[in-house]
Amino acid sequence: MRILLFTGKGGVGKTTAAAGTATMAARRGERTLVLSTDAAHSLADAFGPEAGAAIGHEPTEVEDRLFVQQVDAQRRFEASWRDVQHYLLSVLDAAGVDRITAEELTVLPGAEEVLALLEVRAQVQSGRWDVVVVDCAPTAETLRLLALPEALGWYMERVFPMERRVVKALRPVLARAAGVPMPQDVVFDALERLHADLHEVHELLTGDDASVRLVLTPETVVVAEARRSLTNLSLFGYRVDGVVANRVFPADGADAWRGSWVEAQTRVLEEVEQSFAGLPVWRSAYHAREPVGTDELAAFAAAAYGETDPLAVPTGEGPMTVRRTDAGATLRIALPFAARQDVHLARHGDDLVVTVGSYRRLLTLPSALGRMRVAGAGVEEGALQVRFVTQTSETEAQDSTGEEQS
Repeated sequence: MRILLFTGKGGVGKTTAAAGTATMAARRGERTLVLSTDAAHSLADAFGPEAGAAIGHEPTEVEDRLFVQQVDAQRRFEASWRDVQHYLLSVLDAAGVDRITAEELTVLPGAEEVLALLEVRAQVQSGRWDVVVVDCAPTAETLRLLALPEALGWYMERVFPMERRVVKALRPVLARAAGVPMPQDVVFDALERLHADLHEVHELLTGDDASVRLVLTPETVVVAEARRSLTNLSLFGYRVDGVVANRVFPADGADAWRGSWVEAQTRVLEEVEQSFAGLPVWRSAYHAREPVGTDELAAFAAAAYGETDPLAVPTGEGPMTVRRTDAGATLRIALPFAARQDVHLARHGDDLVVTVGSYRRLLTLPSALGRMRVAGAGVEEGALQVRFVTQTSETEAQDSTGEEQS
């Protein structure tokens, strides 16, 4: 199965690109689902008023082998968060908060969008589809969503079990001391299920058959955000397989006013080609209006992708690789466009903490690396290279030189 995620700065045409790619896949004979996890649903609008009116929270067939779904994040939220929410409501009730206010406070910001990703997992695992195309939220929200499963991992694996044991053993005492009810096992079970589900989402979306496609317009600010997105998606292990440059003015027949726009876009597109070297950059011409309906969407995709295969599985090294060396091993994390001063590295036990700008990734090292020591690190050729050495290598180095190598 092929999984494609489309994201980009708001307003660049990512929904059109996702819908067009899905339509093209279906017309090639692939049983295709395109779904939106963006809270501001516009996916149905792309297929026209007649088809859009029928599109709902379950996959709806709009053309042979082409299904569309706008995820009901509220329903998924209620199904996954109900036990936790009931507990939080009981705590707020004990604190004297009125019911209406309490219900508002227990709806965590962004939780619905996060839980919408669980629908992606459910559809992928259903076995109904050859291709699943995801119209994601704008870039910043997408990055937060995709980083969450791993961000929760350390807490759930290290701290959560201890908290659960303490609360279970001392529940009556803690309840009397705090004056509010302590969580029951059903609450802890719900949190553990949620974390396990999100971990599965992360595994699916970082697998060999999944990739992210960035959509941009030829504007300096938009391209700068796309570069940052490539860095941060790579940090969390998501493979970017290409860039769709949308709304490119045609150079033919340009008058003086439009000619200035063509010239400006040409300079930015040259920057795009340089910035995303090694990745395909598909160009889509500017249209007087957004493509609407399956025929226009298919034409949009065909013109953008040309002779290339929009469903090709990316090859080559993934965002993170481990290579054995004579002294130990080297961990490589792709960080295109990251400057050395923006990257910070720390180690706590078996965890490696990598910070790039405002994004932080906590990597639990495999046992083979966990037994080694970090001997050095640096940003080289668009990647963070972390060198690990074994205790034996350190001893041999000290015996031969009289000092420890690093």
